[in-house]
Amino acid sequence: VQLQASGGGLVQAGGSLRLSCTASGDTFRRYSVAWFRQAPGKERDYVAAVRYNGATYSADSLKSRFTISRDNAKSTVYLQMNSLRREDTAVYYCAASSSVILSNLPSRTAYAYWGQGTQVTVSS
Repeated sequence: VQLQASGGGLVQAGGSLRLSCTASGDTFRRYSVAWFRQAPGKERDYVAAVRYNGATYSADSLKSRFTISRDNAKSTVYLQMNSLRREDTAVYYCAASSSVILSNLPSRTAYAYWGQGTQVTVSS
């Protein structure tokens, strides 16, 4: 499966963005999809995931502001980000797996397919 991330940009603190991850090349509904982010000089961190069955999970520190969802008809996963802060500035990546188990959702190594990343910059 091929993934295309989009929707990033420059936003003021307190604003919102919605990222999209659109898949092609295979049966999308078979895949669990996650978002990760990587700030300059830091590791790539887990943000949120939606399993093939629609169940959603988010990093504890972000769940009050970020919401993940999927639209199988459009082969797209969304990440709605609200109340953005400067520390949310990062490149956001989507990743997919047809075999990731629940306990491994936050693990980068559980995902075989990655999108190219989309830059989110939050200004004060």
